Amino acid sequence: MNEQQSAPVRVGEEYEVSIEAVGGKGDGIAKVKGFVLFVPGVKKGDYVKVRITKVLQNVGFAEVIQKLERLRKESKFETVSKEELEKTEEEQQDEYEDTEDFGDDLNKER
Repeated sequence: MNEQQSAPVRVGEEYEVSIEAVGGKGDGIAKVKGFVLFVPGVKKGDYVKVRITKVLQNVGFAEVIQKLERLRKESKFETVSKEELEKTEEEQQDEYEDTEDFGDDLNKER
């Protein structure tokens, strides 16, 4: 049985991966479709584009071809964006109309 047939990646393929950990020999560890890749020259938390250089039955090796900027994940619990949080108080005041009749229009309908 050819070793590469059981691996979900092939030599020469490129993937964008997140480095999940650093192994004992200093190589970064990433996963593609659950398959472990060792990537030299990276640190935990890096997001990089890699090219597969060697594939064994249980692990693979890859080289960094580009450092990437991780896309910001939107939190499902987020209610205020970073931009809104950084606005000055004056900028925030300009966005809202200050009225003294809050709720009066609700009472008129009844």
